[in-house]
Amino acid sequence: MNNTIKATARVVSIQDSLVSIETLTGSDQPLTKNEVIYILPARSDAKHQERLKAEVLRINGSIADAQVFESTAGVSVGDLVEQSAEMLSVELGPGLLGQVYDGLQNPLDKLASEFGYFLPKGIDFPALDGNAKWAFTPIVQTGTVLQASAVIGTVQERGFTHKIMLPFDVQGEATVSWIQEGSVTVNEPVAKIKLASGKERTLTLKQRWPVRKAIPQPLLKQNIVQRMYPHEPLITHLRLIDSFFPIAKGGMGCIPGPFGAGKTVLQNLISRNSDVDIVIVVACGERAGEVVETITEFPKLKDVKGKTLMDRTVIICNTSSMPVAAREASIYTGITLGEYYRQMGLNVLIIADSTSRWAQAMRETSGRLEEIPGEEAFPAYLDSAIKGIYERSGVIKTADQSEGSLTMIGTVSPAGGNFEEPVTQSTLGTVKTFLGLSADRAYKRFYPAVDPLLSWSRYLEQLQPWFTEHLSQSWVDNVQDLLKLLKKGDTILQMIQVTGEEGITTEDFVIYQQALFLDMVYLQQDAFDAVDVAVPLARQQESLNRIVALVNMPYQFDDKDAVRDYFTKLTGLFKNLNYSPTNSSEYKDYCDKIDQLSKSVIIDKS
Repeated sequence: MNNTIKATARVVSIQDSLVSIETLTGSDQPLTKNEVIYILPARSDAKHQERLKAEVLRINGSIADAQVFESTAGVSVGDLVEQSAEMLSVELGPGLLGQVYDGLQNPLDKLASEFGYFLPKGIDFPALDGNAKWAFTPIVQTGTVLQASAVIGTVQERGFTHKIMLPFDVQGEATVSWIQEGSVTVNEPVAKIKLASGKERTLTLKQRWPVRKAIPQPLLKQNIVQRMYPHEPLITHLRLIDSFFPIAKGGMGCIPGPFGAGKTVLQNLISRNSDVDIVIVVACGERAGEVVETITEFPKLKDVKGKTLMDRTVIICNTSSMPVAAREASIYTGITLGEYYRQMGLNVLIIADSTSRWAQAMRETSGRLEEIPGEEAFPAYLDSAIKGIYERSGVIKTADQSEGSLTMIGTVSPAGGNFEEPVTQSTLGTVKTFLGLSADRAYKRFYPAVDPLLSWSRYLEQLQPWFTEHLSQSWVDNVQDLLKLLKKGDTILQMIQVTGEEGITTEDFVIYQQALFLDMVYLQQDAFDAVDVAVPLARQQESLNRIVALVNMPYQFDDKDAVRDYFTKLTGLFKNLNYSPTNSSEYKDYCDKIDQLSKSVIIDKS
C-alpha cells in the first residue's frame, strides 16, 4: 500500500453501494455528515490506486454509513478510507457552458478521450479546464470593501459576460488588497482580499460550493436579503403553455406522464425555445439512448436567438445505466450550477428528467439504511426532499442590483401513468404549474400531449398584471373562457359517445366542434415545422384573438353535417395559417380565406 495515504478510517461492512466505516484509533479527524470520503481498495492487480468517492449519510459514534458513487466490487472489509474534510461540492467558474458532466461534475468528454468508452473506477477529473486562458477584467480597485457575491471582475464566456464574484463563503466584509488584469487560467490568482479576521485570501476565477446547501443570496443595503416575487412569464414559444398554463420566471412546474407520452420531446422543446439565458438539463435516471440523442442534437441546433444551443447549455448526465447513488446527487449538482448563474443576474432554466428516477435512487439508499419507509417504500422524508429542490428556484436581486431567476421544471414518470403515486403527489403539492401528459392524446398524435382538462397553472392569475400590460386587458378572461369551452366540449363528447350525434342538439354539436377546433389549431403544435415549432407571444395573441372572434360569432347552420363541414374547412385553413410565416403573402391569403368562410355561416342581421 502507498505510504503517502493518510487514512483516518477503515471499512467494516459492505452492502451494495452502502459502506460502513469506522474511525481508526488515534485519528483526531471526526467524521461529519455529508462529508466526502475516499475508499482505497487494496487491489494488487490495479494499475493505479482506486479512490472510490463516497458521501457520509449517517454517523453513530465512531461508525458512519456512506453511499459510494461507484460500484463497490473489489472493496473489502479493512480497506482504508481517506477524509476530504469538505462536503460534496462542485467547481464554479468560466468554462461550464457547453459541457457534459456526470452527476459528480466529471467531464464525460475528457474521460472518454482519456480512457475510451469503458471508464475505470476511482477516476476524479477537474470540472474546469485548467489550461484554458480567460481575459480577466477587474471592475473594483485596491481598497474596495466588499461582501460575499460582490462582483470583482468579468470574463467573456460564449457570448456571456461571466461575472467573477467574491466567494460565497466569505463572512462579513473583505477589503481588496491586490487585483490585476490579464489572461489567466482558472487556477491562477487574480486578486487578494483581507478578511475581517485579518487573514489574507487569494482569489482565482473559480470557487467551490457544496451542492446540498443553497448558495446564499447577496446581502443588500442594511444587510437585508431580497427575494422577489415572480412577476414575468417564462416564454417557451409553445402556445399551450404560454397562453393557458404559463410558468413564471423563477417559478416551479412539473410534467408528469406515462411512458411514450412525449415528456422528453416536450422538455427538449422547452429547453431549446425558452426565452432564458442559461439552460441546465439534468438527466437523472432516464434511458441512455434519450440522453445520447440530446447530446448529439443540441450542438447542431439553434436557440430562439439564433445562437448555437450548447453555447447556453450545461448537461448533467447520469442515466439509468450509471451509478444510482450519483443519480441522487446529480440533481443537486445541476441546481447549484443554476444558482451560480442566477447570482450573476441571468435567467436560468433547469430541466430535471426525471425526478421519479431520482426519488427511486433515494428509496434504494433509504432501504439499505433500514430507515422507516413511507408510502410505496419511499423514504418518509420524500415530501420535504422534493420541496427542498424545487424551492431553490426563485427570483433574487443580485449584489449589483440586477435581477436573476432560476426556473425549475421537473418531469415525473409515474408507473402506468398513475398520478396518485407519492412522487407525483408530493410534486403537485409543491409546484404552481402542472402539465399532465395524456397517453390517450399521445395515441391520437395530439402533440404536445398535455391534457388541458387535467392541467393547471396558478401563475395565470398571478401574472395577470404582466399580461395586461404586454398583451391586453382581456387576455386572462379570454383564456379562462376558452378553458371553459374545452370542458363543455368534453362533456358533450361524452354524451355523443353514449347517445350518438342524434342525442344532442345542433347547438351542443356546435360547441363540441368549437372545442375541437380550438384543440386542433391552437393547443397542438408541429415540432417539425420551421414556423409552427416556436411561436412568438405576439403571434399567439393574434391567433388567440382570432379564435375568440370565431367561436363568438352568431352562427347559423341547417344541420350537423353543415356544422362538421364548416369546422373541418376552418381547421384546415387555420392549420395552414400556422405554417405560414408572419406577414407573408401566404399568411395574408389564409387570413382572408378564414374571414370569407366565417362570413358565409353567420346570421344575416340585415
